[in-house]
Amino acid sequence: MLKFSCDYMEGCHPAILRRLAEVNLVKNDGYGYDPYSQSAIAKIRAACELPEAEVRLLVGGTQTNTIVLDALLRHNQGVLAAATGHINVHESGAIEACGHKVMPQPATDGKIDLDHLEQHLAALKTEYDAVGWEHYVVPKVLYVSFPTEMGTLYSRAELERMRALCDRYHLHLFVDGARLGYGLMSPACDITLPELARLCDVFYIGGTKVGAMFGEAVVVTNRELTIPRGLIKQRGALLAKGWLLGLQFDTLMTNGLYFDISLGAITQAMRLRDGLLAKGYRMHGESPTNQQFFVMPNDRLPALAEQVGFDHFSPFDEHHTLVRLCTSWATTAEQINQLLQCL
Repeated sequence: MLKFSCDYMEGCHPAILRRLAEVNLVKNDGYGYDPYSQSAIAKIRAACELPEAEVRLLVGGTQTNTIVLDALLRHNQGVLAAATGHINVHESGAIEACGHKVMPQPATDGKIDLDHLEQHLAALKTEYDAVGWEHYVVPKVLYVSFPTEMGTLYSRAELERMRALCDRYHLHLFVDGARLGYGLMSPACDITLPELARLCDVFYIGGTKVGAMFGEAVVVTNRELTIPRGLIKQRGALLAKGWLLGLQFDTLMTNGLYFDISLGAITQAMRLRDGLLAKGYRMHGESPTNQQFFVMPNDRLPALAEQVGFDHFSPFDEHHTLVRLCTSWATTAEQINQLLQCL
């Protein structure tokens, strides 16, 4: 059966699997004090052109978002996010469980409406100045996903505008990069990894969805901030066998492998998109990344589901469903050809 429901269904890139097998019986120090982790951190810093950046290797996206935001926020502070943002809709209230409020903002195709955000921040400041800041949840972090949950991208100009708003209102900019490779390698992307790193305070390089068996690499670019190892331990996220994370990112960041496999996923996603459009299917939004959204007739879905795994993203209208089809670093041209034949 063909499966395109998400981008983390395969294990890991063969290069990682080979290295894991090679060093499986080598004894390594725990908790990230191993040579693979140190090498991975050095390569990540070099790729970001930030030799002093703090890098933390964590296991999964929800865990990463929770720990980063817990480190950046005080008890009376909240995080601004798109209403469709992952921390608002897909993480079981993990942020709220740490005592911090998610403050959802209007979004179009997954992207925060920056005009509304600017007006909202100005109105909040006026109100808080008049009544007293101690009475409110104070926004301190602006959270965005790159790419967004709808596969869309923020432009360099939009990210620069976010940076300016964060500076004006004393916010930290945190970029969720669970699918970062698929964003950076999109033909629609007009920003590089080093440029993105300089615009935000914290971001992460997603591995779980981009070639790793598991893992996310958090990069703290603001030298006034830190993600304490004690907090990571307290939240149950300091992996004893930290070398497993280090080896994976060391492999992904060697000779551009992370970016090469991300580009492969984008190439297949564009073939998928063009093939569906040629067959007369209706595209929803303009995703230039590995997630493609199409409107499908409800009466066609049962037959399709017998051959293809896909994500029933949301109802579209009485007779149609919005379907998401994802490519990944492991998607082949033959799999795309088979999917298009099914459709």
